[in-house]
Amino acid sequence: MHYKFLIYISYSYAIPIGVPLEQEILKRGYSVKWFADQPDGEIGVSNKLNVLKNIEDIYAYEPHIILTATDSVPDFFNALKVQVFHGFHAEKRPTKNNSFAHFRLRGFFDLYCTQGPNTTEKFQELANKHKYFEVIETGWSKVDSLFPIEKKEISNTVMIASTFTERLSLAYNDNVFNEVKRLSGNGKFNFIMVLHPKLPEHIIKKWNALNGDNFTFHNTTNLIPLFKKADVMFADTTSAIQEFLVQRKPVVTFNHTISHNYLIDIQNANQIENAINKALTYPEALINNIKHYLKNLHPYTDGKSSNRVIDASITCLHKDKTHLKSKPLNLMRKYKIRKKLNYFTIKSFNKPFTISKN
Repeated sequence: MHYKFLIYISYSYAIPIGVPLEQEILKRGYSVKWFADQPDGEIGVSNKLNVLKNIEDIYAYEPHIILTATDSVPDFFNALKVQVFHGFHAEKRPTKNNSFAHFRLRGFFDLYCTQGPNTTEKFQELANKHKYFEVIETGWSKVDSLFPIEKKEISNTVMIASTFTERLSLAYNDNVFNEVKRLSGNGKFNFIMVLHPKLPEHIIKKWNALNGDNFTFHNTTNLIPLFKKADVMFADTTSAIQEFLVQRKPVVTFNHTISHNYLIDIQNANQIENAINKALTYPEALINNIKHYLKNLHPYTDGKSSNRVIDASITCLHKDKTHLKSKPLNLMRKYKIRKKLNYFTIKSFNKPFTISKN
């Protein structure tokens, strides 16, 4: 059967998640298109030739499987809707009832392709409770190109990454800025920096002004080459931490909301230099803690998570799903999707899409 896939995104930072999936789909000889429901994502895929511009284009394409790197997907498409996630379970902060937003159900997906045991176990519990979706552990496509992990000499290269939430973001902190400015000036460390695209322009310009011999600002959402180049990371609560840790490299965090034994956390800017120096020694106990954490976060080191996502999606497409309930009525979220896309229809598909192999 010739399968037709749609990669559905909102923001440009989801493109590195979709590209390995696209490559795997094309390698198998199937069709794949992209669609972005936000201007930032539209700009990000504007150089691609296989982009669908509007809802009518998606209807005309008639995808069998929608791979979704967003929190929601239109219910009015009759296709298998697969959540591939736009980040790891970062354990930044609990929400109401001491739960994490990573596990919030929106009621739109037929299949969750989870990244590792610490997401699989919780989503399987939710699947058993709600009974309208299935869960298959695959690993995460975005980190495929990190493998095999390359050995490199320590070059004192520090990658700085920051989240966009102001109260959690080191990018807003003047003391951190001044200390990084001092350290980049004395040449002890080579800093490479990337900021979340949702951060305001004046913050981005401020850090960009530090560009020099020992500080390079990168305006990109393709973080994998920077991960490979860096020896350690300095960050706050950004989910890029988990992506970086997959390499078994240390991370220094600034005022992380939760204490984790696989991170070196500091609370003051004057601690940055000593913390980075410690991280660059790759302390044995810290590295062991990182390895233990990764067994639950993302145990796959073969670079074949995209392969597993496509296999899982096709398997689920053909699987008998009559045991699953209809998705929730979800009227408010369905209305919000229609409003965002400026496409109003009463059409809604609440049963998982299935195609017989016969």
